[in-house]
This record gives sequence, C-alpha cells and structure tokens, in this order.
Amino acid sequence: MKKIFVLTGEASGDKLASKVIAELKKLNSNIEYLSVGGENLKKLGIRSIYDLKEITYLGFTSVILNIFKIKKKINETIRAIEDFKPDILFTVDSPDFTLRVAERIKLNNPEIQTIHYVAPQVWVWREGRVKKIKKFIDHILLLFNFEKTYFEKENMSYDFVGHPLLEPTAESAIDINQLLGKNKALVSIFAGSRKSEIEVLTPILLNFIKLMNEKYNDFSYVFHATKEYSDLILSHIKKNNLNNCEVISDNKIKNHILKKSIFAVSKSGTISLEISNAKIPSVILYKMSLINFLIIKMLVKTKFANIINIAAKEEIIPELLQSKCNPQNIFKVVSGYLDNPKKMDVQISKTQTILENFKTNTSSSILAAKAINKYL
Repeated sequence: MKKIFVLTGEASGDKLASKVIAELKKLNSNIEYLSVGGENLKKLGIRSIYDLKEITYLGFTSVILNIFKIKKKINETIRAIEDFKPDILFTVDSPDFTLRVAERIKLNNPEIQTIHYVAPQVWVWREGRVKKIKKFIDHILLLFNFEKTYFEKENMSYDFVGHPLLEPTAESAIDINQLLGKNKALVSIFAGSRKSEIEVLTPILLNFIKLMNEKYNDFSYVFHATKEYSDLILSHIKKNNLNNCEVISDNKIKNHILKKSIFAVSKSGTISLEISNAKIPSVILYKMSLINFLIIKMLVKTKFANIINIAAKEEIIPELLQSKCNPQNIFKVVSGYLDNPKKMDVQISKTQTILENFKTNTSSSILAAKAINKYL
C-alpha cells in the first residue's frame, strides 16, 4: 500500500486538500494517509498528528513571538513524516510552514516525492524563491494561469489546475427571506476567518453600517462567519444595538446569501474570488499592525492587494487598506456604487473577464488528484 502525508497549515488549506484527496480516493483506493489537517480531512477518515490550530499564526510579529513554538512544531512534524515513511509528501499552501518542512524532509529523505499545491505568491514578492523551491519540490500545482511564467523560467515541473473556488457547485433551494425573517436587500459582510482580523475589522464594519442606516432603511447586513467565531461577531453586534444585522455560519446558507446579495464588503483574501464568481460587486478591506504593514510594504512589489486587481493590472475592485480602512471611506465607496448601478455592472463585467483566465475545463481537484496519482 502506498502512503501519502498531507501537510496543511490552516483551515483553508485543509479544505483545499480534502477536495483533492476525495478525488484521489476515487482514482486510487490503495493509499494510506496521515496528516497535519483539520475537520475536512478528518471527515475523510484521515488522522491529524496534532490540532491544526497549534500552528496557525497570523502576521510577522506573531511568528516572531512564537518562533520557538513553531520550530518545535516543525521538528515534531518532520519526525512524524519520517516515521510514517510516505511515498509522497503533499504540502498545501501556508508556505512559511509547509515548505520549511518539505525542504528538511527532501534533504534527509530524497526518495520521498514532494508535491506542493498553491504556489507561494512569487509574483507579489521574493521571485527568487522559485530557484530555491525547485531544489526540494518535485512538482507544483498552480491555481492561476499567469503563474506559469515564473516556474517555466526555472524549468520547474508544474501543472496549472485552476482555482477550486471558481467551480460550479450543486445547491439545494433555500428560501432566504424566510430564513432571515425579512424581505430587504442583502449586503454580505466578510470580516475574516481569524480572531485577530475579526477583532480589528468588526467594529469598523459596524460603524460603517450605522452610517448606511442613516441614509438607507431597506438593507439587511449579513456577516459570513466560521462557527468558531460567529458568537464573537454576534456579541459586537449586540453591543451596538443593531437590529438589521445577522450572522451566518452554515456554508450552504452562506452561498445562497452571497448570491442574493446586491453588494459585498470583504476582508482581502481568497473570499474575493468567490464574491466575484457570484457576480456580486464589492469593496476590499484590510488593516494590520503598523509593524506588519511596514515590513510588507518593503517587500511587496505589486501595486494591489487583491488577486483580481493584480491580474488585471488595474483597480477593478476598490481597495481600502490600513488608514483608508475606516467607516467613512467604506460608506463613501459602497454608497457610490449603490447609487450608480452602471458602476456595479462595469465592475462585474471586468471581474468576469479576469476570472475566465483562472478557470479550467476540468475540476481543479480532479486535475490535482491526477497529477499526484502519476507520482505513485
């Protein structure tokens, strides 16, 4: 029986990995798995050697503060992989963690095939990393077509598999009006999936909603949250006595809410792809500590934070970052769109053009699974 160790670093990677492994199980049932994963891999019957939360840290400063814990986890992970003796180490996203482990594993165990899913953002910073990655990653699976150039330049083995978030999904019918108990226009709000992001952005977003309520009386605001942090967001809403805000954590319901929304206000990240794919106009927000921001500003070589804007080389989706991320600016941008439907149509049209270049004819998870299976 062949063996695969699946190494993720956070919840989004666990979700991506689980979709690929689910397809791989259909192609090849003769595989034993072990992982550093979360709930999604667990549902597939794949044990994690420890809780994924133990390695999920946000920002440069928190990594520095937890450096010894992270080093300990890296060593613990390497020992577990070497004891397991896999044929393939399948690493997913979170390059600061997963690629450090992969590099050490390949050095000590060159016979283990290393496959990485979701390339590090070399188009944002540190393009020279490709030369280094090539030394210990045997094959890389790319989400975006424009990434090919960087890996072709170094003759690195790759497959462009497309982004799984852009694939159509079958959904059951749900009456959103009955669910929310209202018949108002919906605005979707995404405050982030990490506690630190939520604590920073939720107060700003609630003050934005207060400004919106002064001008409009026919909107409901729905916060899309993880189950873990839905109560945290709800507590902020209650403190502000807002009665036109809801918190939804069920993924099936969240997709319906998004598609029924007239606008979305979102923390910067991959969620932006889902919003654009649903053909919903949006604005992107992000705010971090000053130290983290200054470090990133020195390193980043792109003009924009959002992947769609980066690919388009223009600000299709407005970005309000750092000091610009405040209630007044968000209100100004959102109301500017809501009062000008043609402006919303232009954004949707432009995002669809960019998204077409991110898609493949076959499911990303199937393409990734086939690529892995070739190495067994």
